[in-house]
Amino acid sequence: MFSVTVRDHLMIAHSLRGEVFGPAQRLHGATYVVDATFQRPELDGDNLVVDMDLAARELRGIVAALSYRNLDEEPGFAGTNTTTEFLAKVITDRLAARIHDGALGPAARGLTGLTVQLHESHIAWAGYQRTL
Repeated sequence: MFSVTVRDHLMIAHSLRGEVFGPAQRLHGATYVVDATFQRPELDGDNLVVDMDLAARELRGIVAALSYRNLDEEPGFAGTNTTTEFLAKVITDRLAARIHDGALGPAARGLTGLTVQLHESHIAWAGYQRTL
């Protein structure tokens, strides 16, 4: 399986409900390094997995729509614990929709998998993987 990863970052504010979250129940900020990995079993006609520039541009747009926001105030996340795992799925699904819409070019039709990882620090991260 071939893969290409592009990276960006995300800065949000949020609070999490439930005793399990301890002090994170209070409003706090989080900064994530975001890695999006695109997979396919064979390279395209140009020997590419995906156009890295287009992949980075689409990831940047998705991350920008979430950045510098208090997610507690976003209607789409009302009543939801916006955990790292949850946000990884949100970004993955939004990026998959952009792939299906053709935003990464016709060669991206050959992609078979997508994984997004959000790194909270150098020692902890979470991710979500899906087929395309």
